[in-house]
Amino acid sequence: MPVIRSELYIEAPIETCFDLARSIDVHAQSTSQTKERAVGGVMSGLIELGQTVTWEAVHFGIKQRLTAKITEFELPFYFVDEMVRGAFKRFRHTHEFCAVDSGTLMIDEFDYTSPLGPLGKLADRMFLEAYMRSFLLKRNLYIKQLAEKQAA
Repeated sequence: MPVIRSELYIEAPIETCFDLARSIDVHAQSTSQTKERAVGGVMSGLIELGQTVTWEAVHFGIKQRLTAKITEFELPFYFVDEMVRGAFKRFRHTHEFCAVDSGTLMIDEFDYTSPLGPLGKLADRMFLEAYMRSFLLKRNLYIKQLAEKQAA
């Protein structure tokens, strides 16, 4: 059960960071390397509490679909999305935002369990955890770049 946690300071208002992080359009832009696109549920704009989105993407050369639901939400401080259907056995992705000085501290925590029991644990150690860490970091750096550009 890996937990991937990162903290990133963004020189932009908390509301800007929060909205960029829950934007379906920004998510699709930030994950273009996997051809990620919304194909069900909320397909553009800002996702809200109780809503779902189904993503289609290519990971490891395989087209996959994953549906996530916003299960917790407190504007502009945090939201949580959890997998409803997809390749993982389960995941819980927490996005926290704290106003700090003239900017925002974005705290991202991705807690997941791979499928296939011991084989999934082996995959985590061999490549999946590093892949997910890199994938999430690229997305968060994209949000940082957009937020700071908007704030300038």
